[in-house]
Amino acid sequence: MSRALTGLALSTTAVGALCTLGASIAFTVNDMAIKSLSGGYALHQVVLIRSAIGLAILLAVILPLTGGLSQMRTRQPGKHLIRGLFVLGSNMAFYAALAVMPIADATAIFFVSPLMIALFSVVFLGERVGPHRWGAIAAGLLGALIMIRPGTESFTAVALLPLLAAAGYAGLQVMTRAMGLGERATTMAFYTQMTFLSFSMAMGLVAGDGRFDPGGDSAGAFLLRAWSWPEAADWPFFLLAGVGTALGGLLIAQAYRICEAALVAPLEYIAMPIAIFWGLVVFGEWPDSIAWIGISLILGGGIYMIFRETRAARK
Repeated sequence: MSRALTGLALSTTAVGALCTLGASIAFTVNDMAIKSLSGGYALHQVVLIRSAIGLAILLAVILPLTGGLSQMRTRQPGKHLIRGLFVLGSNMAFYAALAVMPIADATAIFFVSPLMIALFSVVFLGERVGPHRWGAIAAGLLGALIMIRPGTESFTAVALLPLLAAAGYAGLQVMTRAMGLGERATTMAFYTQMTFLSFSMAMGLVAGDGRFDPGGDSAGAFLLRAWSWPEAADWPFFLLAGVGTALGGLLIAQAYRICEAALVAPLEYIAMPIAIFWGLVVFGEWPDSIAWIGISLILGGGIYMIFRETRAARK
């Protein structure tokens, strides 16, 4: 009996790890696409089109394969709303940073989120985090601080936006874990897309004419510039963003449903090398020496965490 339970636990851990890997790849594709669009469109317009595509994929492809329209039923509408607001705030802050920051730098700073997730998991979910986990996460936090460079001439207030995004993301995943097996991943993904759609349409009505646009290429301009009809050459990026958000939202919700938050969070570090790849290939960006120190600490902490969890699972 004990062997069967151990095998089940290992199987659940493996599925959670694979879901996290797939979600990380999908989300970095989404990030790359949105950064590519940030110079010519308003963020809320991009999110509206992206979410409409993502919702269409959920309704036409994913829901029929996982139980149909019954997946949209929920007994926790209030928790879905809170979860949606967390992911909305996280996304808006991170994408605003992407408009003016290298994708690798923004992604690296964002990875302070595992520390926040671990803290929230201990406080709100009663999960246990051992000293090795804390040490690895602290190394990642130190790396993020190095990349933000507080107190230096290189520091900009925009670098704080990924930190704000990390806080929202931590709240999102703790809510996902709290809702747990009582809600399906597809249900969570559906209501997330509905939150994006509702908020983006509201922003379009309020600021879509560009009346609040501060001008230039700032994060504020990306948030508030006037909406315009997308050019044909940009539709592939909208499609990539839509597919990325649909698959990523579904997979990461599943990972946090079935595994401890403090275990899944470090596995998301795989997004870091992928972000560096997109930065180099698509945008011609390469981290400087200080950024590499921060990235090394972040990746080192994540890899050590995975190593420790693998040993613990085997025991």
